[in-house]
Amino acid sequence: MIHAPVPLLTVWYEGAERLRVGRLASRERRILFEYDPAFIASGIEISPFELPLKSGVIESRGDLFDGLFGVFADSLPDGWGRLLLDRAVERHGIMRGQLGPLDRLAFVGRNGMGALSYEPDYSGEFAGEGQGGRKKGRGAGRGMKNDAADTISLDRIAEETRIVLTGDSEEVFDELLRLNGSSGGARPKIVAQVSADRKRIIHGGGPLAPGYEHWMIKFSSSQDERDAGAIEYAYSLMAAAAGLEVPPTHLFRTRRGGYFGVQRFDRDGDRRIHMHSLAGLIRADYRHPSVDYDTYLKTALVLTRNMVEVEKAYTLACFNVLAHNRDDHARNFSFLLGKDRRWVLAPAYDLTFSHGPNGEQSMLLLGEGRTPGVNGLTELGRKHGIKGANQILARVQAAVVRWLEFSKRAGVGKRSSTQIEKTLETKS
Repeated sequence: MIHAPVPLLTVWYEGAERLRVGRLASRERRILFEYDPAFIASGIEISPFELPLKSGVIESRGDLFDGLFGVFADSLPDGWGRLLLDRAVERHGIMRGQLGPLDRLAFVGRNGMGALSYEPDYSGEFAGEGQGGRKKGRGAGRGMKNDAADTISLDRIAEETRIVLTGDSEEVFDELLRLNGSSGGARPKIVAQVSADRKRIIHGGGPLAPGYEHWMIKFSSSQDERDAGAIEYAYSLMAAAAGLEVPPTHLFRTRRGGYFGVQRFDRDGDRRIHMHSLAGLIRADYRHPSVDYDTYLKTALVLTRNMVEVEKAYTLACFNVLAHNRDDHARNFSFLLGKDRRWVLAPAYDLTFSHGPNGEQSMLLLGEGRTPGVNGLTELGRKHGIKGANQILARVQAAVVRWLEFSKRAGVGKRSSTQIEKTLETKS
């Protein structure tokens, strides 16, 4: 199959109303963007640092995020979702290296996280260029057909993810792509709709079925412990006890094991909420340790202009350091744009026991990655003028020492529970 790259994309904001944001173009390995005048007039800032509201063509700088602006790179799947897309296109004779960033956004279409969506534009017009492009109507970017009546077997999906990861079968890719919903992250996961009693799960795309909510459910990778889902569930309980804002979570138990699920905070019913990661916001390379908690707290203050949100960021810093969550890279912190157009911290997510790159904290603590601890957290609170820092730190410490209690409630295996306990004992 001959691959014809997507030359132009129309970007839409799917908030309380659907607004045309502007257009993205790829020209000679450069990514260009231009706001729609009506969107500028709306006053909605989707990325105030890198893409302030102004007229004219803006060129992305550097090669990070495949040259995309950070806010649009946030829409792209990472790890698992990228693997599924790459293998799917190769089944049709297209090499994954032929896909450009606009091709990948076109695949995301209206199925991504947050409130942005993407539609290919073949008009040929951009920043004063003449017409003459191909006709519209190409299917890229449209969501795949979704049958909300189909229930999901978590054990079946877990087995299929293992098949995909080992490369033994091509048969399940279309199903997994349909369920994946362009979610980020490295671990296999699906977006789904879950009933209020947590007993029924159906496909996640499309409008909510009555009595259901939008959720994301994770599966273990080949590098995970068998009780990885139970561990992450225990961490969500511990985080809530530590004073963090955590979305509703659940451990979906089956005969083969438990799967961790979390209610999506980028959805309020069927209303989509704009979401921007710290990495995308400040254009930071989340694949390598490149950001300090000091920068995170500074960014939270500048963006939200609210010390309450800075205190939330500080609480999360304390938890990640003391609970040994070292996969705390810059894409695992996000901000949400509310109905009042004010930015707030997103609820905490991707919280679990992890060792990080070379055993270090992905997010440095005042320059320290190998052995960050209480002294550094105390200094961080003092540096940012957080009046209740001592109380916040004490509350997090009190929750972390209760690890065995949360571990037991979640059904974490004895081996994992003991190993984690030994590590956490060194943190206080």
